[in-house]
Amino acid sequence: MPTFITIGYGDQDGYDRTDPGVRDQAHAHDDQLLAAGARMGIAGTPVQVRNHDAAGTETREGPFLRSALPVAGFAVIEADSIEAAVAMAARTPCAVAQGVVEVWPLHDGPAGG
Repeated sequence: MPTFITIGYGDQDGYDRTDPGVRDQAHAHDDQLLAAGARMGIAGTPVQVRNHDAAGTETREGPFLRSALPVAGFAVIEADSIEAAVAMAARTPCAVAQGVVEVWPLHDGPAGG
């Protein structure tokens, strides 16, 4: 079954503006996704990693990409199609609470890579 990575963006203000009943339904949906085997987590502070030309590792705290909303969390889900994955993501807290969710197909990489 195809695998997808979701990235949820949202902030506390948008969450607080969303009807509590809608939020509760979204959290119940997340519970169903977890029970079905999805892996979910809340985003922590990222670390950028560089090792240009394999000459030495350099790290820097903070995100490389910037967006209007902060990254709130990630999930790894399985779905029959991108459309099915989008339908799953559309009912999550970030999607319903004034945020946005990206759905990325995860393709197998080269062996050992």
